[in-house]
Amino acid sequence: MRRFLLLALAAAALLAPAPASPGEPPPGKWRPARGAPAPPGGAETPADVKAIPYLQGYRPAEDHPVVSERDPRAAYDGLNLYVSGHAAEAVLMDMHGRTLHRWRYPLRRLWPDLAKDPEMAKLEYWRRAYLYPNGDLLAVYEGLGLVKLDARSHVLWAHRGGTHHDLCVTGDGTIYTLDREGKIIPRINPRKGVLEDFVTVLDPGGKVLRKISILQAFERSPYAGLLKRMAPEGDVFHTNTLEVLDGRWAARDPAFRKGNLLISVHRLDTIAVLDPERQTIVWARTGEWRRQHQPTFVDGGRLLLFDNTGAGVERSRVLELDALTGKIVWQYGGEPGEDLFSKTLGSCQRLPNGNTLITESENGRALEVTREGRLVWEFYNPHRAGEHGELVAVLFEVVRLPPGFPFRGLPSPSQ
Repeated sequence: MRRFLLLALAAAALLAPAPASPGEPPPGKWRPARGAPAPPGGAETPADVKAIPYLQGYRPAEDHPVVSERDPRAAYDGLNLYVSGHAAEAVLMDMHGRTLHRWRYPLRRLWPDLAKDPEMAKLEYWRRAYLYPNGDLLAVYEGLGLVKLDARSHVLWAHRGGTHHDLCVTGDGTIYTLDREGKIIPRINPRKGVLEDFVTVLDPGGKVLRKISILQAFERSPYAGLLKRMAPEGDVFHTNTLEVLDGRWAARDPAFRKGNLLISVHRLDTIAVLDPERQTIVWARTGEWRRQHQPTFVDGGRLLLFDNTGAGVERSRVLELDALTGKIVWQYGGEPGEDLFSKTLGSCQRLPNGNTLITESENGRALEVTREGRLVWEFYNPHRAGEHGELVAVLFEVVRLPPGFPFRGLPSPSQ
């Protein structure tokens, strides 16, 4: 009988904790990330099916100011939302590093059966978060599920599944996430398990509407030849980015039409576009980048991405390239004076003033640079990791929100 692993199953949510005070020290336990638990009911687990692990800290902590405002007038003013390896917590801060609000919800409160495994109970960080204008928050427990909280960290709903890496919310509230299942797929390997990645679509209330296999989307497409790069077992895709296209660049290529999905397949060094209606890959590109993260469309129909290792040993860079030709039109990193390296993770965001916000995850650092490569704003994660707090907690992502974003924290009791 075919063995399979469901990295997560149906959702549950318990009573929420009291809202966290911005002045409280953050909680956190630090350890290498592990695979998800086997599902209830004794289903067998292929021993070789494991996701690429993330540590909650990689680099020795150094004494840096939390925020360095190198050139405040040149930086894009706004709010900053970040998640890091220190805890299941998201922090909203201003440009000066002042905390405006926190959301917290320990994994052990949400799915208490995981607390039976001491190692699983320590998976108390969020890989990604999305903030709604009213203060509600979506957060991803890596490989375990998705939760929606209100501004006081009360659970609105939870989805227990293999949710990992990324999510995207469309204008009508539909939620797109990455999901995965561990299983034996005989046509890939009849003896050892693989992690099959999916796009899972949920309605605004957390109900699953459909799942699309990314593997099958490649197999039924003109880009099936890229699967020759695929490992024969384990985390064969490690899809790490998902963006719903708005159709602005469909005139450049019909593949970029509204509703199609831009994805990043880490293990194939490939950026692709998936048509969710036809459930097939309609565009794909490889290039000079390696183990990339966070491709996103920017002005001119170009692509911006974090290139983890394509620049050489211990050098990362952010590339802006023509989506159709692959020609690099701008880059930061990989050159003298542009220190940037994160072997894993990493993120980038093009800001409305043309600057680029970069998350250098392993070093716990975010930086904003101008088109000319000038550093104008810098943030170092104040949270620590390691047995004795000797490591800086990994910074999964910093997102810049516009200055007029409606939610800026809850009023104090005296107001």
